[in-house]
Amino acid sequence: MTTSKRKTEGTDSSKTSKKKSQAKPKPTAAAGKTKAARTRSSASGTGIKTAARSAASVTKTGKSATKSAAGTAKSRKTPAKSTANTTKSRKTGSKSKLYPIVFNELFVPDEVALAAVQALCDLKTPYSVSPETDQLFVAAMKESVAWHAARNDFYGRVVEMRGFAPSSLQTVKDCANVPFVLASFFKLHEQLSVPQEQISLHLTSSGTTGQKSQIFFDDWSLQSAQRMIDFIFAQYGWYSDKPTNYLLYSYESEADSKLGTAYTDNFLCKYAPVNKVFSALRRTGAGAHEFDVFGCVDRLLEFAKDGKPVRIFGFPAFLHFTLERMRDLKREPLKLSPDSLVFLGGGWKGNADREIDKFELYRSINELLGIPDERIRDGFGSVEHCIPYVECEKHQFHVPTWSRVFVRDLKSLAPLGPGEKGFLHFVSPYITSVPACSVLMGDLASWYEGSSCSCKLGTPYFIIHGRAGLSRNKSCAVAAAEMIGKERKQA
Repeated sequence: MTTSKRKTEGTDSSKTSKKKSQAKPKPTAAAGKTKAARTRSSASGTGIKTAARSAASVTKTGKSATKSAAGTAKSRKTPAKSTANTTKSRKTGSKSKLYPIVFNELFVPDEVALAAVQALCDLKTPYSVSPETDQLFVAAMKESVAWHAARNDFYGRVVEMRGFAPSSLQTVKDCANVPFVLASFFKLHEQLSVPQEQISLHLTSSGTTGQKSQIFFDDWSLQSAQRMIDFIFAQYGWYSDKPTNYLLYSYESEADSKLGTAYTDNFLCKYAPVNKVFSALRRTGAGAHEFDVFGCVDRLLEFAKDGKPVRIFGFPAFLHFTLERMRDLKREPLKLSPDSLVFLGGGWKGNADREIDKFELYRSINELLGIPDERIRDGFGSVEHCIPYVECEKHQFHVPTWSRVFVRDLKSLAPLGPGEKGFLHFVSPYITSVPACSVLMGDLASWYEGSSCSCKLGTPYFIIHGRAGLSRNKSCAVAAAEMIGKERKQA
């Protein structure tokens, strides 16, 4: 998970040595005009209907955005604002004084060309299901494909070679036809759809070894993905005002770190005030890290005595080996605060020989740490596609409003139906910085209708079955698994 993120741990793309495919300099339709700040559409009812109709109208006609997806136009002087969405008491409906939830108000790079993208990403309800949200998603995808095709030479050629026209998108099912880019392509090529000076962050996917995916973010793409995590944490009630201890199963960050996993886990510390933080992968100098399993055990014992809530984020393999070490050392089971939370991500890639079923891991967490099942979740994402996919209470990866997921046949690449295994294909219009609106992953997966999950979220969900094939390219999880193997040899 890419899902994933954020103090300023990235580096500006100008420091990288590779030659980038520069964005095409395209004048925007809104250049020189007063931009519109808009009232945001709600995630249900009339707000979405209005947004969908208006966004579709803008997409078809290309006229002024003064009646665009988000509502009333007015002059804007600043690029972003913050709006407080204060939690309410379930009993009284009154505003809570304990923890105001603040969502950033963001703006797309071009309000005319990306009106529907703005309206879609402004939806605060992560799992909204309606014909209106589908219509808005399709309108946003039309804009996204047109944006990248016009501003990135590579993607423009891909769209032309496949004879694809954005206007052909009429339904969500049609979005499976959006020309995709292989996730592995970003390991060898750096592509931009905005001018280089607009890039604010550069993240990579790999650890200490292997070929790195190079993904670049402008302010909109970065902050929009971050805000999606805000919306999801609010949905599940994971904001807290209680001082919290953190155990991060990710890389101890450095000032110039570009690793997506470290960026993600540090970003997740913002949802509850930090008391203490311990990173499992400790810096050893010269950019190297080592897994400190004994340090993890000691911190858990310390946190249990402290009594404050504990939040555990990062690779599940490291947590599993920590629990194994606790058993080997015959440590007594701990009873962490009931407000504790486990949120994992990164998978077991490179360590499949010792992978255990996730429900077995969840049982071990409950047994040895005292954290209940409903407070244990997994996440899925990547730097190539930073939409956050978070398990529901029944532990399924439901697709949020801002994305759609398809599964493609391993040979023909044709879209598959529910329950069939194939390549995972992500489609989302949120990103403006690189041509990653349609990405074909190397993960094997199957998808299912939302109605088949008893959690009642309603959106479709997918199940990951592993990686397709073998490659010299190594992800963060592969590098992490190598450290685990090194630690086992030293033990």
